[in-house]
Amino acid sequence: MCHSTDSRPPALDNPGEVAEEGLLELTSADGTAFSAFRSIPAEPNGVNVVILPDIRGTHPYYQALANRFAQAGYTTAAIDYYGRTAGPGVRDDKFEWQPLLPQVKPEEVAADVRAAATYLEQHNTGPVFTVGFCFGGGQSWRLSAGDLGVTGVIGFYGLPRLVNDVVDDISAPLLLLLAGEDVATSQEEFQEFAGKLDAAGKDYDLHVYEGAPHSFFDASYAEWQEACDDAWERVVGFIQKHTAPVAV
Repeated sequence: MCHSTDSRPPALDNPGEVAEEGLLELTSADGTAFSAFRSIPAEPNGVNVVILPDIRGTHPYYQALANRFAQAGYTTAAIDYYGRTAGPGVRDDKFEWQPLLPQVKPEEVAADVRAAATYLEQHNTGPVFTVGFCFGGGQSWRLSAGDLGVTGVIGFYGLPRLVNDVVDDISAPLLLLLAGEDVATSQEEFQEFAGKLDAAGKDYDLHVYEGAPHSFFDASYAEWQEACDDAWERVVGFIQKHTAPVAV
């Protein structure tokens, strides 16, 4: 399991105002109603972000993280994975995700991300980035091989095995933020994934936080505060890099 109810995303030095936030119900292309948490900045920077949570879906940590992105100017929504199996709802530490996770299909995740992106584009017509964690990290990377038109995909301690079969189809740049002491994925598996990306000539950035545990992106971990802050800066830098205007 990843983040607990005590987990906190990193704080911003100069947070902006959030104009609108809260749970909403979206409908996927197959008619499935699912939950999402929206956070709309008062002063948007023109970029949309869809958060793909860990195995529990719209857990409170990801609601707080959506607000953090909005405070930085990003028009943001965090999605839930379990509309098809558990119906819409908030997922706390008591949510029994274990029997439901194996039923989550990549194409359904992609459809739900598309619905969330469409919702965000009603507020802001700018580029879309995905940011995922653990299970959601692998799903985020996988979206770079789909037809959603994402500008870039970001994954924290993701699962390469969710992406290995579509490496050749990847068309959007990836950011891989990895835990050196990840218990969910071995370093050998990460290295093998990076080798496949290299062999296929894909655009990606990778950083390993040596000694850091799975779910280190948590401001309540004093020991990993530096890694947490650095990872946030890398996320912001990656987005800026891939939205910068092209010189003519």
